[in-house]
Amino acid sequence: MLGLFGTLDLGSRSLATQRQGVEVAGHNLANVNNPAYARQRLDIQTSPTVSSWVGPQGTGADAVAIVQLRSSLIDRQITSEAGVRGSLEAQQSALQYAQADLGQQLDRLTSGAAAAQGVGGAHSLSDGLADLFNSFQSLSTNVSSQVERQVVLQKAADLAAQFNQTDRRLGELTGVLDDSVAADVGSANSLLRGIARLNDQIATTELNKDGAANDLRDLRQQKVEELAKLVKVDVSAGANGAMDISIAGMTMVSGIQVADTLETYDAGGGQILVRATTAGTPLALTGGSIEGTIDARDGAVAGLRSNVDSLASLLITEVNAVHAAGFSLTGSTGAAFFTGNGSANIAVDSALATNPSLLQAAGVAGAAGDNQTALALARLASQGHVGLNGQTFSQRYAQTVAGLGQSLASVNTQLGDQQVVDAMLMGQRDSVSGVSLDEEMTHLTKYQQAFVASAKLIRTVEEMLDTVVNLKR
Repeated sequence: MLGLFGTLDLGSRSLATQRQGVEVAGHNLANVNNPAYARQRLDIQTSPTVSSWVGPQGTGADAVAIVQLRSSLIDRQITSEAGVRGSLEAQQSALQYAQADLGQQLDRLTSGAAAAQGVGGAHSLSDGLADLFNSFQSLSTNVSSQVERQVVLQKAADLAAQFNQTDRRLGELTGVLDDSVAADVGSANSLLRGIARLNDQIATTELNKDGAANDLRDLRQQKVEELAKLVKVDVSAGANGAMDISIAGMTMVSGIQVADTLETYDAGGGQILVRATTAGTPLALTGGSIEGTIDARDGAVAGLRSNVDSLASLLITEVNAVHAAGFSLTGSTGAAFFTGNGSANIAVDSALATNPSLLQAAGVAGAAGDNQTALALARLASQGHVGLNGQTFSQRYAQTVAGLGQSLASVNTQLGDQQVVDAMLMGQRDSVSGVSLDEEMTHLTKYQQAFVASAKLIRTVEEMLDTVVNLKR
């Protein structure tokens, strides 16, 4: 049987157990706004029984562990979905930048024809093309007018400047996306090193002490999810509570060691991709912001720049072919209207820019009032061109803009769906691991009342001991 001293020991251990419960509840309350924290619970078990004349007798209770309430299945799902969301957010950002570079505001319902017109009053390339061909039409009504000729050259110069600016902006966007890839690779390497360090700290803590290093495990899971948002990762359980990390089949973290890291490299033609640093193996990334940035850069953004360049190149060729066959007010012929070979360097011929009389608007030499070439130049606006698959210049540009709009709309839709999935998973995690203020306050009160009762038990036993001691008096 316990006896008075055994009961006193029971009360003492009960005090310690209830105090531990208060501490755990307080720790939970302190982390109520910490998104990486998984709530903890004190695991209390009945102490071993002792024999007594009435049978086995209980000796109270002991706190045996602090248990972390976390679902590994939900954690794996959240880690996996983080890569999907990271990729979509990176693509969305890149396409929004490209949209801004075009000077077009596109929504998810934009049609090809409407897209070419833009929204918000921005003067787009479509407007510049229309202005140029309208100026050719106006010139045809008064081919001898120096004012009309000057208007044509000014509209052409404005359009050329728009092409130049669009190409420059899209080139700069490519550079920005390259820098974004490099920055994300640096962040990923930092996280890989952090995970390896935490593996070491967790193994050391759990080896030297009883129980799990719950707070360190929370921090490691947070880093794994941050890494997954940058690049899709495969996580597996290692020895001594470690997490091993692989990316695209390459082991990056093994136990407490960083087995490899990421680096960017030029795959040719300035295309920046990612590979394993030590192994030198190019990585086929399938998720995360790094993959999303590369996908948008080499897909929609590169295609947009190529289409704009092709449009400018054909415009130069077609306008020059018609203009070269015409005659100027001075009788000259054979001169080019545009110089350059694409959107990066298209410009109005310098001789025309300084002398509008050299603009070759007539179809017959010496006929100052003839407007055949000016009309032919104006008709280019409505003609289908073989180099554009039978489309007009405006139609091709509308298709280019609509393609960008459709890509952005698709990403926006996917991202919206992904946010619903993420919200559901986070809700499931919160139901398991989230801290409830009401629940923790209830636990706090329960442990506090139990602590008071345990103290009362000790006082009662002390009074009983005092009575026994004083029996001989």
